[in-house]
Amino acid sequence: MKSSIYNPTKIVCVGLNYREHAKELGFAIPTSPILFMKPLSSIIYNNQPIVIPSISNQVDYEAELAIIIGKKCKNISKDASFDYIKGYSCLNDVTARDLQQIDGQWTRAKSFDTFCPIGPNIVQVKDPNNLEIQCRLNGKTVQRSNTNDFIFNVQYLVSFISQVMTLEEGDIIATGTPFGVGRMKDGDIVEVEIEQIGILKNNVVK
Repeated sequence: MKSSIYNPTKIVCVGLNYREHAKELGFAIPTSPILFMKPLSSIIYNNQPIVIPSISNQVDYEAELAIIIGKKCKNISKDASFDYIKGYSCLNDVTARDLQQIDGQWTRAKSFDTFCPIGPNIVQVKDPNNLEIQCRLNGKTVQRSNTNDFIFNVQYLVSFISQVMTLEEGDIIATGTPFGVGRMKDGDIVEVEIEQIGILKNNVVK
């Protein structure tokens, strides 16, 4: 099922972008954004199932704020970034943690089909750098933070990424996850809720 409101050419993701999450994992605070990509084939939408691949024994949730690009941009300044943003959405950067640890890099672990739930809508907000974000697993809150814990804020990320690659209308930037990541299993219900934006809900199947 394809959503008519999302039409990205790419999904650009940022790793370790919350201070408390970096501390949780025992990593130093990055001095510049850590970028990776997810394929378009990983996208699903609200109320669609996340499928755990048979080769993974640990698939984790990662609640994230998604930036949706509104018009083509390249080499833009931080001050101009908001002019190129269409809005924001909820995203779950689903990760096969055991495969990530085996590979030592993130591509395979982040790229399975259904590993990029996004939704339910694209919403404009006044200050994306000060939003409550949480993840619930079967109704229990497992992640709770605020985007004011970002290491690199929204305008910095859009500018930084635009220095690397042209951002096209509809492109998605996943801004990183707060502390508290953990495992999902068959039969679970996972919800990503971001203040002023909404709730992204997906069930998990084996």
